[in-house]
Amino acid sequence: MDMKNNMIEDLMISNSTLAIELTINDKHYKLQVNPMEKLVHILRDQLNFTGTKKSCEIGRCGSCSVLIDGELANSCLLMAYQVNGKSITTIEGIGIITHDEVQRAFLKEGGFQCGYCTTGMIIAVESLLKKNLNPTEADIKEALSGNLCRCTGYGGIIRAIQSVATSD
Repeated sequence: MDMKNNMIEDLMISNSTLAIELTINDKHYKLQVNPMEKLVHILRDQLNFTGTKKSCEIGRCGSCSVLIDGELANSCLLMAYQVNGKSITTIEGIGIITHDEVQRAFLKEGGFQCGYCTTGMIIAVESLLKKNLNPTEADIKEALSGNLCRCTGYGGIIRAIQSVATSD
């Protein structure tokens, strides 16, 4: 770990870049990045995955949510060197050909208003439903606790998740 930290520190001092490899939505990428560049900036600015939103940039709103090796994460809190070798799923990787079931439920139940939080919400719901196919309302609220809807459209979001969970 010290050797890795020393390498990162050396790169920061020398203003060098770091070669990283990662998989995004099942496509492999080799990139040269500043080791302290945030994942959200790499996704949006270098790779044009603009469905991942930038908002608070301190991990409070969840609009930048992605799945990393299947686990929910805030891309604004991760540095480039931390995702080297990881597999990342963005909103663009969900429902590639048509809307997936969660996206359709959001549309049907009015699970969005301005839409800014929607991509992060859908990523959080995908993470929840992979672990719990029949979540209670309390489970849903807990799973979405890291995602803020500034329009306060939580009623439609919860109905959307419940409709997917009970559609089996």
